[in-house]
Amino acid sequence: MPFPVSDATVTLDRREGPYGEVVLRRRGEGDAAVHEIIANGCFLMDTSDGRSERLLIDAAYDAVTTGYVAPSVLIGGLGVGFSLAHAAANTAWRRIAVVEREQAIIDWHRSGPLAAISGEALADPRCVILHTDLVAYLRTTDDQYDALCLDIDNGPDWTVTEDNGELYSPAGLAACQGALRPGGVLAVWSAQPSAAFEDELRNAGFTGVRTEEIRLARGVPDVVHLAVRPA
Repeated sequence: MPFPVSDATVTLDRREGPYGEVVLRRRGEGDAAVHEIIANGCFLMDTSDGRSERLLIDAAYDAVTTGYVAPSVLIGGLGVGFSLAHAAANTAWRRIAVVEREQAIIDWHRSGPLAAISGEALADPRCVILHTDLVAYLRTTDDQYDALCLDIDNGPDWTVTEDNGELYSPAGLAACQGALRPGGVLAVWSAQPSAAFEDELRNAGFTGVRTEEIRLARGVPDVVHLAVRPA
């Protein structure tokens, strides 16, 4: 008789940082184990299903209108690594930068349990991790990208920390535009659609604003908000 599979949740690491507490947990064991990231008591994401993160990258790539043969992408939030790994699997991306403000999450990818997802991508010379706050980076960088793929919250209406709300403000969206080349694409993941955020994108001067649904095995669909910086 086979032994039952444990679904117990184990805390693998817990750290207090400048933005609050961040926790890595494992649910289950062996090949069926699922890793979860919790920030300030708020569930962020887990490794059970990466289709949302993959569609975020694919939707941005498909929507790039600059005509560049080898576009570059900035990913906001390392998370469990699905977005990075999926971007690296596409050889058409010329440069892949990931902004992550939590040192703990970077450590979990470089030498911890999440290296199984991102290890190959981190060894790719096209990929670089920028250890900084996304809002601060966008406001100060001179770099420009063909796509910005942002997944740092549960959506524009449900931020992990209060200061993240600045990203979705007029000033934050202006900073996003500044980090995009003309014709570049902004893609923002959300746990639910936000008509108010679509209006904010249009008011900020973006064009081609639309929302794509991501059908999941259970629950309501996730979405990706897409918008283009005018050429």
